[in-house]
Amino acid sequence: MTDAKTVKPLYDTYNRAALRFERGDGIWLVTEDGERYLDFAAGIAVNSLGHSHPHLVETLKAQAEKLWHVSNIYQVPGQEKLAQRLIDNTFADKVFFTNSGAEALECAIKTARRYHYANGHPERFHIITFEGAFHGRTIATIAAGGQAKYLEGFGPKAPGFDQVPFGDEAALRAAITPETAAILLEPVQGEGGLRAFPDDFLRLVRRLCDENGLLLIFDEVQSGVGRTGRFFAHEWAGVTPDIMAIAKGIGGGFPLGACLATAEAAKGMVAGTHGSTYGGNPLAMAVGNAVLDVVLEEGFLDNVNAVALVFKQGLASIIDRYPNVVSEVRGRGLLIGLKCVVPNTSLVQALYDEHVLCVGAGDNVVRLLPPLITTPEEAREGLKRIEAAVERLAIANPTSKTA
Repeated sequence: MTDAKTVKPLYDTYNRAALRFERGDGIWLVTEDGERYLDFAAGIAVNSLGHSHPHLVETLKAQAEKLWHVSNIYQVPGQEKLAQRLIDNTFADKVFFTNSGAEALECAIKTARRYHYANGHPERFHIITFEGAFHGRTIATIAAGGQAKYLEGFGPKAPGFDQVPFGDEAALRAAITPETAAILLEPVQGEGGLRAFPDDFLRLVRRLCDENGLLLIFDEVQSGVGRTGRFFAHEWAGVTPDIMAIAKGIGGGFPLGACLATAEAAKGMVAGTHGSTYGGNPLAMAVGNAVLDVVLEEGFLDNVNAVALVFKQGLASIIDRYPNVVSEVRGRGLLIGLKCVVPNTSLVQALYDEHVLCVGAGDNVVRLLPPLITTPEEAREGLKRIEAAVERLAIANPTSKTA
């Protein structure tokens, strides 16, 4: 029998860094010991407006004094307001609010399947996805992502997901069958190594969906709400999906997600087909609207793009000088990936040593996800620390020549 005194109270599902943060201010996090860290992890692209943003704090406090939760058996005015603002600024006609990205993807999957069911084709429930994808941790979304490390030990893979290699047009065309309902992808893969689908490929996928009566689903949980320098990443390609899952940045740190769809795509989602107890609660809606107050303000995304250029140029210079440590800059906007030559875990630790927070990703990549409020001056401070971390690794890894 296990000794209860030796058992830690939390599930052992995370390899947590030995850091304990007490408070945050803008792009900085402060530990219990008072040490300050540049937060270029942003809660994994969640804290879009940094920490303790005055407008978000004021909004949350004001709403907390009024109403937290009522459930969706009643009308929630904040939902109507936030949904309309999302509709006014996207392709969508309908919105369903969730608490997380995985829930938003579940809703997107159900919406696509239900659309074909409503059209008299229940056999059309298969969804094509791409290798390297990450769509969440539920039974359905790990099947959609298709990565063995997330599927192992959880029983048979949920049926109806057909995966093809990243960006492979021939494989994509061959995977389309009379049972296909939709194509699902992240415009920029996050967990998969910050791989951005070329704009031409996104336009091709849109055409294939139109030609074959399929729905196009974009997972913009990580890439959305200004992260790439546009409100949503797919805007760079000039294409629109039929359904889109969002989360992370839309709540600025408060748990919030949403599934957006055209009226046609959502026509099968009638009363009783889907629900959420907490989704769209008044607290979340107040914060979501506050986030949009800032992100949709004139000039905000211009700053995101300006800061992204500072990072792009600075990181390119670092790669030129230390090719034995890092070899490529990936991603778009402030969704940045550094492809590593050394193990990415080594760079993560070196950055921690320089008091810069970051996130690992697949394909030996380190993610840099600065808050969208980062200034050019703060970006340059971050680049100094990144270079110091890379230089230390270059000295410790002399087997390859440096430029």
